[in-house]
Amino acid sequence: MPRADAVRNRQRILAAARTAFAEDGPGVSLDDVARRAGVGPGTVHRHFPTKDALFTAVITDRLQELAGLAADGAGAADAGAAFFAFLTRMAGEAAQNLALSAAITDRAGIGEAIQAAGRDLEAAIAVLLHRAQAAGAVRADLDPAELHAVIAGAVVMEQRLPAASKGRGLRLIADGLAP
Repeated sequence: MPRADAVRNRQRILAAARTAFAEDGPGVSLDDVARRAGVGPGTVHRHFPTKDALFTAVITDRLQELAGLAADGAGAADAGAAFFAFLTRMAGEAAQNLALSAAITDRAGIGEAIQAAGRDLEAAIAVLLHRAQAAGAVRADLDPAELHAVIAGAVVMEQRLPAASKGRGLRLIADGLAP
């Protein structure tokens, strides 16, 4: 069993890495993460031998959390509202989180663990989509693969809109997904 201080350091590293990757994207250095966490670079390297290992831990965790949120929404009484609320939350968050954005919009070059978590998220979103379609809240001719492309496009669109227009791209996309 790991020592309590090692567990605390790992948690501090992960929290700092979530913030650093969100703000600066996958290019953040491990030294920057160590500085933000208030630990030495050696401590980061003991827990995560490579930046890729740390990035994988952070992104896999967030994708799994999002898959859980999508699964929770699948049980909602109003399937359409649950679908659009999740879509807006995920695309809006990814537009502000460079690491999550990279995982959602650029499938090339990401590791198997992230791809597996991404597949779990896509499966949970597909359930939301099918329930919303069955309820007549989302156009019937949209399939899960197309929805993934729509979400990736929504993320990029939100990133490129001027500050005064944030959220407008998501509203336009939601209007286009309605039957």
